[in-house]
Amino acid sequence: MIAAALAVAVLIIVIYLEASNPPVVAKGDNISVYYTGRLVNGTVFDTNVGKEPLNFTVGAGQMIAGFDQGVIGMKLNQNKTITIPAAQAYGAVNPALIVTVPISQFGNLTPTVGMHVSYNAKGQQMQGIVTEVNKTNATVDFNSPLAGQTLIFTVEVVKIQK
Repeated sequence: MIAAALAVAVLIIVIYLEASNPPVVAKGDNISVYYTGRLVNGTVFDTNVGKEPLNFTVGAGQMIAGFDQGVIGMKLNQNKTITIPAAQAYGAVNPALIVTVPISQFGNLTPTVGMHVSYNAKGQQMQGIVTEVNKTNATVDFNSPLAGQTLIFTVEVVKIQK
């Protein structure tokens, strides 16, 4: 009887300590989040709100560096706005990734501005967007569409697994 009462008391203390000391996100934790990503002008470029939460291991290189760093220290169910400069997101626009391609390289396709194209460079698939077309050439930008952009994320942590 005394042992059962002692076990209940210990359980109550553990529950109290966990409630008053909620887990905090740290490097190496597996977490789940809801997020909305916006550009500085307010344009939403991605969100998972209303869908499945995003699961990842903090600091494992699965996310852009600024997002990884931004969630460290967040508590369970906390909401936070994280502003990530381009250097901590997709980097600056790399002029070497903007190439001029002869239209003949498109085969049967007629390139148009805004067209998405893919190119296999040494086993790595690259995605690009046609940004300019003239009579003989098309300009294709293989940079990420988010390169050079400051990104603003609203994030809610919904699970922390230590």
